[in-house]
Amino acid sequence: MDDIVKQAMAKWPNVPACSGWLGLDARGQWWLRDEQAQACGAFASGRPGARGSLLRHEKLAEFIGRNYLAESDGRWYFQNGPQRVYVELESAPWIWRLRCTEHGLQLISHTGQELAPEQVQQVLLDEQGRLFLALPQGLGMVHSLDMLDAANALEGGVLPEVQEVDSASLPLKFGFMPSPQVHQV
Repeated sequence: MDDIVKQAMAKWPNVPACSGWLGLDARGQWWLRDEQAQACGAFASGRPGARGSLLRHEKLAEFIGRNYLAESDGRWYFQNGPQRVYVELESAPWIWRLRCTEHGLQLISHTGQELAPEQVQQVLLDEQGRLFLALPQGLGMVHSLDMLDAANALEGGVLPEVQEVDSASLPLKFGFMPSPQVHQV
């Protein structure tokens, strides 16, 4: 977490959290969701306009990534200064990018964190053909553009054997909440 964020939290400790305003899609892109987007429906609903506006500002996306964390109850959030902004997840809390190189498999999160392929605990394939990797950091979906590299890593024995899974079971099994807004009290 950035020092400036920690300082803001200390200065203003009682800022209420918000949800519904930020989404993470299946390609690891952040989406800003104003009231109009939220009125169109849930982030992952597929309804026109429900996602909101794609965040294109690289430095802001990096800032969000550095301050992206999870509550113990499975709600993922961006700590925006003193305010927690709970994130709507299209598929999983993490999106993994994979690259097969001459030095082996490279595994990078959507936030830019490089991870060791040896950390992969499970490889799961759902009914839609989406591939998920479970790591100590949490569950993440493999970016759709990286499926060939994932297949090569599986064939080469770099990743554990694939297990089939029902996508509806993933949030409970891996302890994450796809839509904190739905569970808001």
